[in-house]
Amino acid sequence: MSTIREVAKLANVSIATVSRVLNNDTKYKMTEETKKRVLDAVNQLNYTPVTVQRKKTHKSNAEALLNAKIGCILRVTKKGYNDPYYMSILAGVEKQLRELGIDLAFIKSAPILQDKNHLSAAFSDSLDGLVLMEPLSDNIYQYIKKHVPHIIGIDTLRDDIDDVGYDHLQNGILATKHLIDKGHKEIGFIGGSGESGDIKDSQRYQGYIIAMHKAGLPVHKEWVIDCGWNEDECAGKVDELCKSNHYPTAFFAASDLMAMAAMKSFYTNGIPVPMRVAVIGMSDIEMSQYSNPPLTTYHVPKEEIGKVAANLLLARIKGYETLPQKIILPTTFVERSST
Repeated sequence: MSTIREVAKLANVSIATVSRVLNNDTKYKMTEETKKRVLDAVNQLNYTPVTVQRKKTHKSNAEALLNAKIGCILRVTKKGYNDPYYMSILAGVEKQLRELGIDLAFIKSAPILQDKNHLSAAFSDSLDGLVLMEPLSDNIYQYIKKHVPHIIGIDTLRDDIDDVGYDHLQNGILATKHLIDKGHKEIGFIGGSGESGDIKDSQRYQGYIIAMHKAGLPVHKEWVIDCGWNEDECAGKVDELCKSNHYPTAFFAASDLMAMAAMKSFYTNGIPVPMRVAVIGMSDIEMSQYSNPPLTTYHVPKEEIGKVAANLLLARIKGYETLPQKIILPTTFVERSST
């Protein structure tokens, strides 16, 4: 394959002159004879400009993205409602895709996919990519992976796909440490688990345990509330604890929804927050600033997580090949009145 240097030598001109002729650059004057010599040399050497090749590749990539078919599996609450945390991430995904004129082909929830007919129908048409916000059971996950070439996870903790999120373990440590720094020695935990069904697999719970042990504080089993990420169950278990009259002076709730459900129970039981029990959440969903009292929490950049996931998925569709990446975005402490 000939080079631009060889074209310039045959035409007896500079490389810059060859580039100007090929790009139809009229900024600099040149004679028709010079242009003819360059074009004759290009034809004689059968030279293909690199810039033209790049433009063609870019066009094909743009066309591939424009026609990309992308789906999303959205995590919902145990009651089947849209979780505001994941809805914010979804907004980031959709915003990034729409900048390229791409709409999501479908948005499904994990409970729906438990039905084999719904599962096969959702993936009957070929997809180019999928944003996965739910870890899913192994059998459903493996079925989807066989049908979709590119999958980006949101806090799925799966090692064989790209995953975007925040550091759950470190934030569990930091949230618990905030309560310890406030002088609390009796601290409980409210949260849930994933597919394993064991709260000990939760990284936020593990962070809580690490912070408590590092401070030399005891962990009371009766103050660890596994509510399965269900607000009603959370409120009910906190209510039982309140009525037992044996509860800690502070709680780390591993999500803002659970924190607000707990504060509702404290309110109905006449237990003031934070005077009698302090509460810190995690995620900083919009309504947390309007709770009573406003909730201290860690702000997770939810929309940014969605944007990063969308960009990485698009890059994979375009042919970006590396080992699966784990992208961790930073969080920000937001102190309000609940602690």
